[in-house]
Amino acid sequence: MTTTNWFEGGTEELIPTALGLINVRIGGRPDGPAMVCWPSLMMDGTMWRHQYEHFSPTHRMVLIDSPGHGKSDALRKLIDMKQCADALVEILNALDIEKCILMGNSWGGMLAGVFPAYYPERTAAAIGINCTASLPTTFESIWATALSSFLSLHAKMPPLAAKAARGAFAGPTAEATNPEFVEFTRSVLRNDPKSVAWALRSILIGRADEHRRLNTIRSVPVLIIAGEEDSQFPVHAVRKMADAIEGSTFRVLQHTAHLAARENPEGVNTEVDAFLTTLHATA
Repeated sequence: MTTTNWFEGGTEELIPTALGLINVRIGGRPDGPAMVCWPSLMMDGTMWRHQYEHFSPTHRMVLIDSPGHGKSDALRKLIDMKQCADALVEILNALDIEKCILMGNSWGGMLAGVFPAYYPERTAAAIGINCTASLPTTFESIWATALSSFLSLHAKMPPLAAKAARGAFAGPTAEATNPEFVEFTRSVLRNDPKSVAWALRSILIGRADEHRRLNTIRSVPVLIIAGEEDSQFPVHAVRKMADAIEGSTFRVLQHTAHLAARENPEGVNTEVDAFLTTLHATA
């Protein structure tokens, strides 16, 4: 068992999946509803620290290191969102979780969109943050292709990766007022650069347009949250994703960029609390 101050009492487990061993941190209330958190690309499960602290008194918390990130196995092939969804089912099965509240940021937010389309019976609710269902823009493809090519040449994450992460994740408000968050973006340097390169090719460059798939969701409550200052997935792209999901709830967090769950945890947690309260009221 590995613990940190905020993760006191939690455990870590490597779970076999078709995408390799996936590291998960498990804690919170054992008999509470399961809340599974899947991070952004270049992040690991520790980005959910503030959600863990907020929801662990009432929920069983599962923080995932996505494929190729954190303590999960290295990624050395292209993957897609269906494979991510299948791997999540393998994780749920290993943990004896019948249904989960799936919360994701960026990569995880895209998964939170498609997972209830593929596996509605395993999804109690889905929360997508800073996410999109659109094809990559030309600029995004060029940027991600250049970065992935550069990272694939290195055995250790180069300092330039921290600069790229800061530019992608920190908006003007964070730059001006939140030095702790700006410093946190340097945590990308812990990653395997070759794994991140494969993830960039898979999740950013190679992603599909998922709007038609999202339109099939009928029975799962979905909350989609955008960041006003998100330069990666602007509000209009996130809103389009929400509009594709019948009955979804859409919210915009002011003065917040691409890693809303970590940059503005109070805003995210407040919106999630309100969303879950509404679900309990209508149950």
